[in-house]
Amino acid sequence: MNFSDFSLEWMAWTQPVAIFFASIAIMLVVFGILQVVYPTHERRGFLPVPTTRGDRLFMSLLGAAYIHLIWLAFSDASLLIASGIAAVYAAVMMRWG
Repeated sequence: MNFSDFSLEWMAWTQPVAIFFASIAIMLVVFGILQVVYPTHERRGFLPVPTTRGDRLFMSLLGAAYIHLIWLAFSDASLLIASGIAAVYAAVMMRWG
């Protein structure tokens, strides 16, 4: 692969997309720092398996993606409502998951 031909023109780099990817990058950095400062231990919440902080973050991100996809499939309302639902889901998952 010739890296001089590398381009990101295929991606629609709008402000919301940039904010989305920057937010995920920031979350990964913060959770990496938390892992070094406060190592996580597996614990059992309402999920049927023991999970770590990183496991719950991953499940929160995956769940948020599904919430938004379902919202797009069945509703014409603003995605901000879906984002609010996803934020509540993530908070519940991180605290009690």
